[in-house]
Parts: sequence; C-alpha cells; structure tokens
Amino acid sequence: MPELTIASLFRVAGNTLPRPGMQYGLYPERCAVHRGWLENLLLRATGLFNRQSPYRKLRLAHFLKQVNAFRQTLAGLSDAELDARTRAVRTCLRYQGLVAPLTAEAFALIREVARRSTGLFHYDEQVMGGWVMLQGMLAEMETGEGKTLTATLPACTAALAGLPVHVITVNDYLARRDSSVMQPVYERLGLSIGTITEGMDETARRAAYACDVTYCTNKQIAFDYLRDRMILRNGPGKLALQLERLHRHSARIDRLLLRGLCFAIVDEADSVLIDEAGTPLVISRGSTVTEEHSRVRVYEQALAVAGGLTEGIDYVLDMRQRDIHLTQTGKATLATRMGDLGEVWRMERRREEYVTQALFAIHLFRRDSEYLVTDGKIRIVDHFTGRVIADRSWQRGLHQIIEVKEGCAISTPDETLARISYQRFFSRYLHLSGMTGTATEAATELHATYGIKVLAIPTHKPSQLTPLPTRVYATAGEKWRAVVVRLRTLHEQGRPVLIGTPSVRDSEFLSRMLAESQIPHQVLNARQDKHEARLVAQAGKPGCITVATNMAGRGTDIPLAAGVATAGGLHIIATGLNDARRIDRQLFGRCARQGAPGSCESILSLEDELVTRFASKSIRDVAAIWLSRPLPLAGRACLALLRLCQSRVERDQRRLRRQLEHVDEYLGRILAFSGRSE
Repeated sequence: MPELTIASLFRVAGNTLPRPGMQYGLYPERCAVHRGWLENLLLRATGLFNRQSPYRKLRLAHFLKQVNAFRQTLAGLSDAELDARTRAVRTCLRYQGLVAPLTAEAFALIREVARRSTGLFHYDEQVMGGWVMLQGMLAEMETGEGKTLTATLPACTAALAGLPVHVITVNDYLARRDSSVMQPVYERLGLSIGTITEGMDETARRAAYACDVTYCTNKQIAFDYLRDRMILRNGPGKLALQLERLHRHSARIDRLLLRGLCFAIVDEADSVLIDEAGTPLVISRGSTVTEEHSRVRVYEQALAVAGGLTEGIDYVLDMRQRDIHLTQTGKATLATRMGDLGEVWRMERRREEYVTQALFAIHLFRRDSEYLVTDGKIRIVDHFTGRVIADRSWQRGLHQIIEVKEGCAISTPDETLARISYQRFFSRYLHLSGMTGTATEAATELHATYGIKVLAIPTHKPSQLTPLPTRVYATAGEKWRAVVVRLRTLHEQGRPVLIGTPSVRDSEFLSRMLAESQIPHQVLNARQDKHEARLVAQAGKPGCITVATNMAGRGTDIPLAAGVATAGGLHIIATGLNDARRIDRQLFGRCARQGAPGSCESILSLEDELVTRFASKSIRDVAAIWLSRPLPLAGRACLALLRLCQSRVERDQRRLRRQLEHVDEYLGRILAFSGRSE
C-alpha cells in the first residue's frame, strides 16, 4: 500500500471522486445530453465490436494477479491488524481515488473480510466480475455464479472511497435477502448498509439512502428520484441549494430522499435496463370521487358501443403490434350511434379515445394474462417477471374501463405529476454498472442507450447442462398432452422439474391437467408470489414438479436435495418462447448451476401466442401439414418459423423502447423550457 504523505496529497488533489460535496454539489448526477441521429448510429455500430476487447482481457488478468498477490499476506494478519489495514486503505481511497493498485488491495481486503465474517471466499471469476463493474461495465455471469457476493467487491470499494452506492435489484425479496446476507461484510469494513422496500415512510427512506451502501429495487429508487425532482422543481444550482440552509428553516436539500446518483450496481441488469425500459414511470394523483362517479356511465357506454363494432370494417386489430385504430367507417359509426348519449360523446376526439380504449380492454387485455382480479381489484401482472406490480394502473381511462369490464369497483383516474423513463433515469448516474446472466444479445442496445459495455466472465466450474431437442406440435392441445406425458416420466424417475409457462392462465391450465392425471405438483405464479421463496426452496426435491410463469423465482437459487444430482439434476421445460432469446436462456439457466448436472428442453406448438401474432394463418396451416407428414426437416423448419417470430418481437420491442426514449427526451426539453418538474 502506498504511503500517504502531505506531498502525495498535493499530487492527487485533482483526482476527485463524483461524490456529494463542494465540487459536485449536494445532489450530484449526470446532466442529460441530447444525442443526434448520427451519434446514436455510431454508438450502435461501436457496440458490435467492443464486447470482448483483448486489451480489456489483459487488464483484467493483470488486476487479478495483483489481487491474488495480497492473499497470503492478509490471511496471516490478526483481526486487529486487518481492521487497521482496512482503515488505512479507506483513507488512501478517499484521497487518491479508485486507482488500480489501491483497488486491488481493497478487493483483497474485502475478500478476506468476507471469508472471516461469512465463510464465503470470492473466486477468481467473482473478482473478475467485480473489476468489470468497477470499470463501469456490465459483467455477464452465468446464473449460479454468486453475483450477490460479487457485488460486494465494487460496492465496498466505492463506499470506502466515500461514494454513496446503490445496489439495485428487481424485487423487495432480493433486496432484503442480499442486504441481510452481506451485512456482516459491510459492518466489518465499517460501512453502514440500508435497505429500501415498499411501504417505508420518508424518514426511513432518507435514513436508508444516507447509508454508505443502499439495497433497493429499480422501481423504488426511480420513484424516489422523481419525488426529489418534484422538490427541486427546475433544478437550482449547486450553490443555491447550499445557501438555502442559511436563510430557511426547511431547505429543500433537507427534504430530499437521495444524496444524488453517484454509483449504481444493477442486478439482473437486462431485466431492469432492457425489459422494463418499455414502460415510463409516472407519479400521479387521483381525481375527486365526484368526478369519477360521473364517468362510470361513460365507461359502460364505451364498452357497449365497442362491443357492437365490426373488426375489419369499423376498426383494425393489429395483434403483431398490439394496436387498434378506428377506420373512417368506424368513426362515422360512432358519430351516428353516440350523438344522443350525452355531452361527452359530442366531442369527436374524446369519444374516439374512449371507444379505442374499450376495444383495447376487450381484445388485448385478458384476465389471468395481463392482469388478475383479486379482492375485487385489478392487479397488473408484469409480463417479464410474472409478478403482480403493486400500486400500478393503466393510464387514460383504460384501467377504469377494465374495472367496468370485470365488474370491479371503479378507482379514480390519475393525473400525471411527474414521469421519467428508465433510459433517462439510469443514464443520469455518474457511474453505472451491472451484472446479469444474459446480456450478450442486448450488448449493442445497452451501449447505445446507456453507454455501458458488456464483458462475459468465465464460469468457475465447467457447465454440465444437457440441452435436449426442441419439439414442435401443430396444436396447443397436442403440446400440453405431450408435456403431461413427459412430466409423468420424469416424476417416476425422481427428477425435480421446473416448467415455464407464458402466462398465469397457462400455468393454471396445465395445473388442472396435472391434477386430472393425478400428478402431484406446485404452482408458482403471480397469485403465489408472496410464497415464492418457500416454493422455490422445495423445487429441487426428488420428484417435485413446479409449474411457474417463465421468470417466477428469478434471482433465487433452487437448492438440489440429496440424490437429485445422481438422478440427473433439475430439468427445465419451456412451454413457449419468450419475447427475447436471452429470456429463454435465463429460464434454462435455473438448472445446472455451479457445475451441477441438469437438462432442459422446449415443447412448443404452432398455436402459441408468439406464432399467432406474427405468422399468418396460411403459413401456420402449411407448417401444420409438414408436421403431419414424416418429413425429416419438418421439425427444424417449424422451429425456424418460431424463431423468426421471436426475432420480430425483439425488433418491435427495441423500436418501442427507442420511441419511448425519444418521447422522454422531447418531453424533458419541453418541461425544462416551461420550468416544470419532469
């Protein structure tokens, strides 16, 4: 460790870190930068070539060698000597910054502290992942490689240097679990740790964000940031915020929740930065009850009129784009039928919007797929995780129309107070990094949107995953019968099985088929998400069959019971392709973790939603004829058709995310000009 002298302090005085203070202000964050189309094009092009830089790999190998050089020395220190060494490194990091020799020793210290406090020791591959994140990149680490422990390396190093660190994950359970498991490491290093979960009041949130390291979910921190923006309004200067304290009893800086956006580590980064980036985050307030009761009749009339319209004549339904628009004939029909229904229907734009929303509610938003009805309320289901999204509602009257459709009590519509997209929010971090099991497929988009590069980390042990051939059937009925037969065989072999289904409806349909066949099983979907940890803990027992929505239980380990590895390990069955190939890979990554045996297969049909949305009926009929005949390449041709449909979904999703990003940038410029909050 280099000696810290007065002379060295003068040499490193200019090497400041982006932390709250005089230079970066009390609320540091990156300024929004508008990029032109040419710059965006160049970013996407360079993203194709920077995934596996040989130079970066050489730097990684050199850093790992430096970390391992400290191993024996630190292992021989007493606890008191180790604590003194930690304090010395912390002082140097605060003055010299995250320079390579210091970060190498910090990693070695954290490694030794973790061994003594938790019994866990970072593998070389985890050290590599930590270095990648400390460089502001995304580490692609296979599922089961210990990303929770890996995150402590960059998180502790940055926190020792004085940076407020946010470790961001996808749900409250993971935030609580990870912070609880890693708490002994942080405390032994003299670092405070906080956890943000749903339902906490402002005082508790402010205290948690004031800690050195804060574990939270992407939704919680983004909404807390929006609340801060509403307090800051049009963003006063750094000096103005500090001067407020001199002449105000309640300065705005004292009412803020966060301390800025300094250093973020995003777990399950592809889910947060890509999958969930298609929906903006909105803070809103409800209208008055009197206003809403006057609209109930309007929603009922909109549903009644929409149900009487004819597809292809009055409106066009585009299942591929999940869009509906009225034709000129349909607009004329509305003018004729609704002119005498009341004042609200005489306004052309309003009646067309209400009826269009009603058509969406009838044709595109299905119960037990896009939403559940529990306790007389509509609960939105996250398409990517299979979990219920708490306190979320659709905008522009759609939520209320669906409530009328399902016979639920009508909630009050919301007035938007502030909004932001994930693209805009995460791009404001001064240091953004992350980790996930599947990022290579999205590397170009990640670099173009967030300026973050992807580097794949080798596995600690060779993978023993056995992929089995994909089977494609002509009808959904044939597919589900084949799944039941396959499950009976695996159950008799004593193998635990996890079945991924596209929706809650499909998981419950398969559950009924298994019950009729007297095959014992458990179900994990949005209705059972409160019992997720318990169900996942049982999923690795001999003969246990778990029917789940595709991403239910993501981020949690499925421990294998004794004797399961000998029987072949956990088996995964996918009953439908996801919207992206990397999500398929996430599902299959639930088995064969950390060198354990496991196998996976896909059982699909030409009637799966992905195919019906993107392939015409004539093409599906031809493919079904191929499958009915003993043609040698029929199965491969049909699988190619399904993959083509999947690639179209991926392309459309990317387009929608780009559109949201452009809209968000435009609204940001408009609102900034008007002096309003985002």
